[in-house]
Amino acid sequence: MAEYSNPEVLVSTDWVAEHIDDPGIVIVESNEDILLYETGHIQNAVKVDWQNELQDQLVRDYVNKDDFERLMSEKGISNDHTVVFYGDRSNWWACYAMWTFNVLGHEKCLIMNGGRQKWVDEERPLTKDVAERAKTEYKVPGINESIRAFRDDVITHLEGNNPLIDVRSPKEFTGELTHMEAYPQEGCLRGGHVPTAKNVPWARAANEDGTFKSADELAAIYKEEVGLKDGDDVIAYCRIGERSSHTWFVLSYLLGFQNVRNYDGSWTEWGNLVRAPIEKP
Repeated sequence: MAEYSNPEVLVSTDWVAEHIDDPGIVIVESNEDILLYETGHIQNAVKVDWQNELQDQLVRDYVNKDDFERLMSEKGISNDHTVVFYGDRSNWWACYAMWTFNVLGHEKCLIMNGGRQKWVDEERPLTKDVAERAKTEYKVPGINESIRAFRDDVITHLEGNNPLIDVRSPKEFTGELTHMEAYPQEGCLRGGHVPTAKNVPWARAANEDGTFKSADELAAIYKEEVGLKDGDDVIAYCRIGERSSHTWFVLSYLLGFQNVRNYDGSWTEWGNLVRAPIEKP
């Protein structure tokens, strides 16, 4: 079997258990269920709340530079720390947190393969104790928006006939299941998908135990089935950019594509955008 292009970004539950007290490591739990951490988490893990901490509360955007510096400092994360992310839903939100950290310039990031599900399935210990970490003086080294796409980038992308990956469910893709039905808090006026997009639901990249599929299995999906080629400029999207961050991780780190961007405006923006073209079956 072929190896992942960047196998070093994935660590096992065994590895995390062995490094749980490593002073150079910070373990971060980020879940869709923002209350799950309080029911029990890996020892020394800190919580990052995607809703209230990684999102700007006034602007439709991720957290700004100053607030991210404040957040990292309060969490006890320094610029030198290696951050290991894990969470629920096959690391869906862990990948979103990692993508956000990467956008804000923190590159020392790893993912615990299998996420919270695998840790629990292996009956490893959880604690309700909140880790006490000394505050730091975190400074954002620079913003990296090369991995982020905006709506104008998508329009340019379409004009260049470049590949788009829609990672939502098939019924969201066809417009049969509208956002008002699936996610009423993220309503959209129209159902459908961005023209030319290929539908590859994000969860196809994950095994039942929450781990990522093998490099060969992923290549069969994205290269053979979808037709992505080395050197392609790829944009992935979903509804608000969270599921597509999982696909961004798979394409960028596990398959080694060099030009992958996450369109975090996604269908919530595009489906409400005046004069933006859509497709339906």
